[in-house]
Amino acid sequence: MECPHLEKAVKIDVAIMENLQRNLQSWCCSVCKTVNSPWVCLKCGVINCGRYVKAHAKAHYECNPSHCVCMDKNFAVFCYKCDEFVINDTKTGKIQQFRDILGRKSIRSPGKKRGLGDDVSHTASKLSKFDDQENLKRGEKQHYLAGLRNLGNTCFMNAVLQSLSNIQPFTCYFKELPAIDLRSEDACAKQRYYTRSFRMKSVDDVSLVEELRKILCALWQGQSGPISPETLFSVVWRVVPRFRGYQQQDAHEFMHYLLDRVHNELLLTKMACNGKNTIVTGIFGGLLESQVICSRCGNESRKHDPFLDLSLDIPEEYQSRRTRVFDGPVCHLKDCLDSFTKVEELQDSEQYYCPRCKKRQSSSKKLTILRLPNVLCLHLKRFKFVSFHRSKIDTTVEFPLQDLDMNDYVIPSVKGHGSCTYNLAAVIVHHGSGVNSGHYTSIAWHDGKWYNFNDSSVLPSDEKHVESVKGYIFFYTKSKPDNSIIEKLKPS
Repeated sequence: MECPHLEKAVKIDVAIMENLQRNLQSWCCSVCKTVNSPWVCLKCGVINCGRYVKAHAKAHYECNPSHCVCMDKNFAVFCYKCDEFVINDTKTGKIQQFRDILGRKSIRSPGKKRGLGDDVSHTASKLSKFDDQENLKRGEKQHYLAGLRNLGNTCFMNAVLQSLSNIQPFTCYFKELPAIDLRSEDACAKQRYYTRSFRMKSVDDVSLVEELRKILCALWQGQSGPISPETLFSVVWRVVPRFRGYQQQDAHEFMHYLLDRVHNELLLTKMACNGKNTIVTGIFGGLLESQVICSRCGNESRKHDPFLDLSLDIPEEYQSRRTRVFDGPVCHLKDCLDSFTKVEELQDSEQYYCPRCKKRQSSSKKLTILRLPNVLCLHLKRFKFVSFHRSKIDTTVEFPLQDLDMNDYVIPSVKGHGSCTYNLAAVIVHHGSGVNSGHYTSIAWHDGKWYNFNDSSVLPSDEKHVESVKGYIFFYTKSKPDNSIIEKLKPS
């Protein structure tokens, strides 16, 4: 939310924050000395623990009512008077200044040995300079791949945005899309829709499509420093309350909400084909066929369902294998696709009502792809509930960088009609052990090279590194896409 108390509550000097940044790893509560969930008061600079530890930060506010705004090490800002996370800033931008200070990396001293991360950065710097020199020799303009600032546990959003930005037809569409005028008749209709759906006055003057367009254009224009997606994030907060706050979120859930919202906005602003298809469905949209067969009489029932991505289980027999092994089978992406499309015997609780038998019967179910999308998005179900908590399946799943053949997973009538092979465009990786913790990065193919996107940092990568990651979400582009669909959806 937008906090009205910032001008009076954010008063500490920049020098105090710079001193706190130098001691960032040693932040601890001034009362109980715990290092868990430390928050710094932006009025006086004192550090205390959050409400889910011993709530000394809240106690500090209760004793000093004007000390209501605080910030944690992940850049989240919270107001105790509003009792909500804060998305706005002071008139002079002090909060963003504090975030920039806390986000600085320590500078290596001349005599210190360089670690592995420094070696990679050093190599990347050399490669970047070499590329720039080559471009200058050819008379070409220098082009930088821009990173995205982490606003406080927003790596899940950054990884999705960087992946989408490297899906060329998706980004090209938004580059050609005119800026949305919020005063137009179409925008007013969208505003009424938002108000009906969410009953929030604050969403009447925002457009997620417009903010996404700005971010994608900025990423493709390139710049030497990172881009701040703050405005886009604030719009996400307003239109999708699920993502309010600075907690870690699931990248797959965010991608779904983002694409669904963009699709609906484009429909309401008449950026659609036949009144139902947009660039989202034109690129990511496919069609599944679900076939249910009665085990008693053999009656078949077929149902068609649209999809934007396929969520695949990692087969049980591979779930205990965390790394590649030589004494047993290795899990491949094809194994996950085989599991997704295999015949499944339905449970008693899921018995199918057979119209021929006139009652519920035991039955089997099989999923097959009726129409392949231009960009095939595959999500591995790496998180599962065990004993009331969500744990991560850390199995290594090998995947091809080129020529993923989907012929085995489409209905026979589709085989031979158009290309069924795909090449990897981007992969999102989750590092860590839990869905509500850890870190997201993405690796994408850009202009003939692989790059690793880690928030503000963008470094060149190679095939060996890409093949070694434990992918979470894969984006595969069709080797021979159906451009007729995309052409119909281009902005006029």
